[in-house]
Amino acid sequence: MAENGAPRIRLGMVGGGTGAFIGYVHRIASRLDGDYELVAGALSSNPATAQESGRNLGLAEDRIYTSYEEMAARESARPDGIQAVSIVTPNHVHFGPARTFLEAGIHVICDKPLTSTLQDARALAAIKPKNGAKFLLTHNYTGYPLVRQAREMIKSGQLGKIRVVQVEYPQDWLTVAVEKTGAKGAEWRTDPKRSGAGGAIGDIGTHAYNLARFVTGLKTDAVSADLTSFVEGRELDDNVNILLRFEGGARGMLWASQVAVGNENGLQLRVYGEKGGLEWRQDNPNYMWFTEFGKPKQLLTRGGSITGSPASSMNVRIPSGHPEGYLEAFATLYHQFAEVIRGGGNDVAPLLPSLADGVEGMEFIMASVASSKADGKWTRLSDV
Repeated sequence: MAENGAPRIRLGMVGGGTGAFIGYVHRIASRLDGDYELVAGALSSNPATAQESGRNLGLAEDRIYTSYEEMAARESARPDGIQAVSIVTPNHVHFGPARTFLEAGIHVICDKPLTSTLQDARALAAIKPKNGAKFLLTHNYTGYPLVRQAREMIKSGQLGKIRVVQVEYPQDWLTVAVEKTGAKGAEWRTDPKRSGAGGAIGDIGTHAYNLARFVTGLKTDAVSADLTSFVEGRELDDNVNILLRFEGGARGMLWASQVAVGNENGLQLRVYGEKGGLEWRQDNPNYMWFTEFGKPKQLLTRGGSITGSPASSMNVRIPSGHPEGYLEAFATLYHQFAEVIRGGGNDVAPLLPSLADGVEGMEFIMASVASSKADGKWTRLSDV
């Protein structure tokens, strides 16, 4: 049973076998509130790895699969079959499993970006899922309480009309050609056949873009992008500088880099309006600066200075002063999606990243790639 007494949702997983970082994270997130039980998996495209990984996770032998097609067919025919599936594969193996499970009437939880091509993203969004199967895209940074608080403050007008949005996501782990050392995560992320047209922009730039859109609610009109590959021989970008024009007049700047030496996972967001500004960092996520024009800066704390705010207290699991972070934010999306699967969650459903968000993320990637190839020409998302 879940923490709230509800029956656990039977979960399957595609990808995420032994040694896969993001699969491990998804499994933790699914377990944190007791909402899911992992009962089946096609955990690797390598049959031996799939079998070994399934046994290591304690799956029943007859529910360890070597292909997602087989898992979808057999699980949808079982009376105790999976109700939801997590897709934690490289980008080019998102579309096939997502389509197959939605058409089988099984709810889908998919890692980002939605697909490796815009064409696949739009095709996926056009599918009519069997039995009303639901979809969640795990832009997990939207699950932080103070990110939700920032969204509510902007929506309620506390910052006034938004003028400037700055978002950045620097890392340094691809500063050298790690992909040539046999590191699997680096290999597929720098391979256009598996990652798609974008490198850093698809891996972390989409997170930064989604965070800015989620918090501000602004709709993007056009981008002017400079995508660069600094490491010799690398086919995809490892550093991204993008200017954004939003409908209504606001302007934005997005920087994503995987060659910024000294940065580990430096996602941060700054939003400035006519009346005030907000600043939030993912590496210190329980604190956020809020400044009203002409007044001293205020440090808002998760569960502390804004106690009672539905946006900041939603799914807070421990008292203020005890840090919550990446895994808990991930788990919040899993928990709230469980509410939707069970037929409720009307209050949280609008906060969960959707197929539409995934399609827009792919439009952002493709518009940025096109802009960069045209020497930074302003390119509308609607034109790709």
